[in-house]
Amino acid sequence: MQILDIDDIKNRIELTKMISMQEEGFKAFSANKVNIPPVGYIKQKNPPGSYHIKYGLINNDSIWVVKIAGGPHSMPLNGLIIVISTVTGAPIAILKDNGYLTQLRTAIAGLISAKYLAPKKITNIGIVGTGKQAEMQLNILKNLTTCRNVYIWGRSAKKSLQYKKTMEKQGFKINVVSSTTDIIENCNLIVTATSAEEPILTTIHSGTHITAVGADAPGKIELNPKIISNADILCADSKAQCIDHGEIHYAYKEKMIKENNIIELGQLILDQTLGRTQNDQITVTDLTGIAVQDIQIAKAIIQQPCSKP
Repeated sequence: MQILDIDDIKNRIELTKMISMQEEGFKAFSANKVNIPPVGYIKQKNPPGSYHIKYGLINNDSIWVVKIAGGPHSMPLNGLIIVISTVTGAPIAILKDNGYLTQLRTAIAGLISAKYLAPKKITNIGIVGTGKQAEMQLNILKNLTTCRNVYIWGRSAKKSLQYKKTMEKQGFKINVVSSTTDIIENCNLIVTATSAEEPILTTIHSGTHITAVGADAPGKIELNPKIISNADILCADSKAQCIDHGEIHYAYKEKMIKENNIIELGQLILDQTLGRTQNDQITVTDLTGIAVQDIQIAKAIIQQPCSKP
C-alpha cells in the first residue's frame, strides 16, 4: 500500500489530465453511473468547526474512495483520502493531502463551471472571500481566461490585504473593496468562497456568472435566494445535495424554484446547448462537493508517476 504525503501528491499533479477526469466524473454522476451514499457531516460548536465524510464508487471501477476532511473554522482545511481496491477489497493508497486535494478539486469544479457558463468576454473577476479556496479559485482561472483584473472583498481588512499581496505575486491586479456592491457593479464573473451563514450578495446584474462554493453544509448561505430564483440558468453539482443544503436549498424551501429549474454540471458537460446562449443571461452554479470529485482526483494522483526522483 502506498502512503503519499503532501509533497508526493503535489509532484504527481498534472492539471490538464485532472480537469478532464473531473469532467468525466461529473458526467458519470449525472448519468447515474455512480454509487454515492449521503454525506456524513459533523458540526462542532467548541471549537467551531465541521467535518465531512464523502465516499463512493463509479460503476465497474477498480477502486472506491473514502475522503475525510474538515477542521476548526479558524484553521485551514485538513484531511486525507483512502483509496481501496474493488477487486481485492484491500487499501491501495492513503493520500495524506492535508485537505489540499479537496481544495483543488473544488477549484477545478469552479473552472469547469465558468468554462460552460461564464460570459465569453470576462471584464473583471470578483472574489468574495480571502481564504485558501478563494486563492485557488482565482489561480485556476488562469487556465480559462486572460483576465487578470480582480475585485476582492473579505470581512477582515488584514486578510484582504494579505490576499492582495499573495495574488499580485501570481500576476493579478487586485482591487480590495469595502463592499460587495463594488464587486456586483464591476465584475461579470464572481466566485463566492466563504463560510457565511447570512447572504453576502443580495443582488446581481444581467450578464453575470456566479460560482458559489461556500454553502457546503447545512446552515451556510452566501447568496440571497432571489439571485437563485432570478437566474436564467441554475446549475448544481448535485440537484439532490444542493436542494438539501446548498444555496439552492433556501430558494427551493420557499418554493421560489422547482427541481426542474435546475440542471446538473454533468448534464451541462454532456449537452452544452444547456449552457449560456446570450450575453445578458444570469447564470449561477451551486457547488456543494460530491464524492465523484474525490474519486477522480484520487485516481489522477495514483495513476500519475511522480515528476521528481
